[in-house]
Amino acid sequence: MISQVGIDIETVDGPVRITITPVNQPLPGGVFYSTGVYKLHDGPVGMGNIIFEEDMSDWRYDGIGELTYDEAAVVAEFIKNYKDPEGADPNLLQ
Repeated sequence: MISQVGIDIETVDGPVRITITPVNQPLPGGVFYSTGVYKLHDGPVGMGNIIFEEDMSDWRYDGIGELTYDEAAVVAEFIKNYKDPEGADPNLLQ
């Protein structure tokens, strides 16, 4: 994932629109390296990060009470399976 993306999930408090922002490291030559860290926001409110291990099989959520484990698992699965659209530009990250 190289650009922000939104996902609607059902939480114990009702439906929530989560914005997922990947933390990518720019490298020389215009290449971006995925750090495996994804910042989560509900509008302007930060909800913590989902952090993947190098092979994307294991992850952890560092938010404090914003999402349950099962809710974070829905977001982690979405991130793991997400494919960027053709022509996605990491320079357009907000």
